[in-house]
Amino acid sequence: MLFPTVDFAIFFVLVFVGHWLLNHLERPWKWFMIAASYVFYGWWNWRFVPLLIGVSAMAQLGAIAVSRARSPRLRLVVNGIAVALLLVPLAFFKYYGFLAVNVTNSFIALGMGYSLPLLQVVLPVGISFFTFMAISYVVDVYRGDFEVAGWTDTFLYLAFFPHLVAGPIVRPGELIPQIRERRDERHVDVAGASWLILGGLFKKVVVSSFLAAAIVDPVFGDPAVSSGPDALFAILGYAIVIYADFSGYTDIAIGVARLLGFRFPLNFDRPYAATSIQDFWRRWHMTLSRWLRDYLYIPLGGNRRGTRRTYINVMVTMVLGGLWHGAAWTFVFWGAYHGALLAVHQWRVRRGDVRDPDSGVAVLRRSAATFGLVCVGWVFFRADSMETAFVLLGRLVTGWATPTEFVTPMVVFTVAGMLALQYWPKSLGLWVQSGLSRLRPAPMGIVLSIALLAIVTLGPTGVAPFIYFQF
Repeated sequence: MLFPTVDFAIFFVLVFVGHWLLNHLERPWKWFMIAASYVFYGWWNWRFVPLLIGVSAMAQLGAIAVSRARSPRLRLVVNGIAVALLLVPLAFFKYYGFLAVNVTNSFIALGMGYSLPLLQVVLPVGISFFTFMAISYVVDVYRGDFEVAGWTDTFLYLAFFPHLVAGPIVRPGELIPQIRERRDERHVDVAGASWLILGGLFKKVVVSSFLAAAIVDPVFGDPAVSSGPDALFAILGYAIVIYADFSGYTDIAIGVARLLGFRFPLNFDRPYAATSIQDFWRRWHMTLSRWLRDYLYIPLGGNRRGTRRTYINVMVTMVLGGLWHGAAWTFVFWGAYHGALLAVHQWRVRRGDVRDPDSGVAVLRRSAATFGLVCVGWVFFRADSMETAFVLLGRLVTGWATPTEFVTPMVVFTVAGMLALQYWPKSLGLWVQSGLSRLRPAPMGIVLSIALLAIVTLGPTGVAPFIYFQF
């Protein structure tokens, strides 16, 4: 089910029926939520529901096997086997085509007649997210950070529909204890949940969809004829598009979970206000950043094995993080680019060249520099090939004599307004939520209905699926 491009009613029926059950029935609500989550996932393609069930069963069996291993060495071996088995479906569905094409091309370049069969493999929605969550469950049991959960709790943890298709990546210790608790409907944060859901819808349906159609898709589709201003605002626009799209989805997911009485970790914290590339990764897709740190960077050795090894670990982590986003050389380059930026930042920190900004002007200057570096990376993330990315970047230099076609006042206003909101004080958002929470049910319903009507009115016809569904 590619929310919000399909039936809203079915989605919210699941929310409110589940809400009633989890507040009135002790155990059947878990079975209902598992079944509802499979319906939600199967709405996209029923053929892949067994895959989700299989990954869940594999994670549970792996966790049980790890917990029962007697010696530390055996635990390590069993944990490695379990993680490798969990990665097999992800590797096949996401990377087989990429591997087959590149291996075949290498054989051709070497004058050899070998090739791998090119299969038409459909990438299951959300496989990257629920695979990482399954791995974190097994590894946390191995480390002793979490005990083996019951089968029902594990299946619900991995299938819970708000986070299922595009995150956030929720750790077992963050969700399974909440699954075990009895919900209290009197403590559901309706105002906060509504604020997140409506804000997420506005970012996706209005902001992201408008900029994508108005400038990003046309310019990235044919960058060779673009003017300098068109190229510049297409790059800035895509930075806003991917932020509004992905943070919009996670806001909706977090808000829906709150309506059911669950708390998910936040995934974005005004990332374009970051004052360094390291600060950016502490604010952007935070659940993935923490996952890569705890389950890849630190196991590789982190910064404990010397300066040179630290830089290598950073590069390996970010290249694999780029490859996680998609099976293409553009994603590999994007990951390597951010790895290099992080390595340079750490090198400068070691030299003592990086200090906290001492004025508002210094903060803005460093934020602008960091945002510029991030935008260069987004070009490779969005482009369909390395050649397209370099052509578009080249138009920033050579395209200023070409007439501008796509830069309109509304495009400029939207980009500038969204960037300005990155500096929006958190207290203002809390103040709005507080005012909303004080309303009685009828006035609150009216306010929410007006807001939803405005979003539907301002949004285009036929909203595209969320970007991160393809990851």
